[in-house]
Amino acid sequence: MSLRKLPEAKRFERPQNFQFDPPSDVFAKWAEQPIAAESSSDNVISIFDIIGEDPWTGGGFTARRTSAALRSIGERDVKVQINSPGGDMFEGMAIYNLLRKHNAKVTVEVFGMAASAASIIAMAGDEVVMGGGSFIMVHKAWGLVIGNEFDFADAAETFAGFDGALADIYEARTGLKRDEIVALMSHSRGDGTWLGATAAVEKGFSDRVDEGMAADTANASNDNRQIMARRQTEAALAKAGFTRAQRSDMLSNLISDDPAQRDASRDAARDAGDFTVAARQLIDILKN
Repeated sequence: MSLRKLPEAKRFERPQNFQFDPPSDVFAKWAEQPIAAESSSDNVISIFDIIGEDPWTGGGFTARRTSAALRSIGERDVKVQINSPGGDMFEGMAIYNLLRKHNAKVTVEVFGMAASAASIIAMAGDEVVMGGGSFIMVHKAWGLVIGNEFDFADAAETFAGFDGALADIYEARTGLKRDEIVALMSHSRGDGTWLGATAAVEKGFSDRVDEGMAADTANASNDNRQIMARRQTEAALAKAGFTRAQRSDMLSNLISDDPAQRDASRDAARDAGDFTVAARQLIDILKN
């Protein structure tokens, strides 16, 4: 079990027609950051992606990956490195629970940001260390529900339950009063609060700041350039109001004119050589 007395994250049934998505402004900030190189150490878990599986791209960091990594590490100390805009709250809570149950020390290192669902994962650390210039971002539960007035009424009640579960974890980890936790999550009508490294330590979300801590940057390979181009393009589409499913479909259509190719293999489309040029053209369109 965790060296800290951390509460187990509540398990919720995923609402029907629910879609997860990082807040567009958070996604945009993260998409502009260089891609970090994953650690070669065998006791390090690198979370440098959106939380939750993205069936359109094959990307995303999941509880399944966390479980596999912890099985490989065994009962040794583990280091979790995070630079993520968040994503699927259900996956974030599942990852938090897995780390919370680990039988050795869990050290969380935040590079860049641990936002939204990623902030919940960070709370599982027995020690949380913030790099210079890094942020933790907390907010009310965020997602998209499609349906009629009854679906939305049910969703409002369900989301209130999510918010309570998130606040339970933040409150236990930080020692802040409940009212202050709720105020941080509710700031700007639920858009939440960005906490820099020093503020995160002051409020108990982190234990210390390491100004010299920084993630290594991945090699500027063609694959990484394509990933960066896709992230930035998708962030622009998100700010324009397109849902995650719509964005992925639009990008896949942009890559290939062959519907059979698009439907048969999202991976093949993702690796298409002309993606970078097409993505830049789409960004120019959106800016205009």
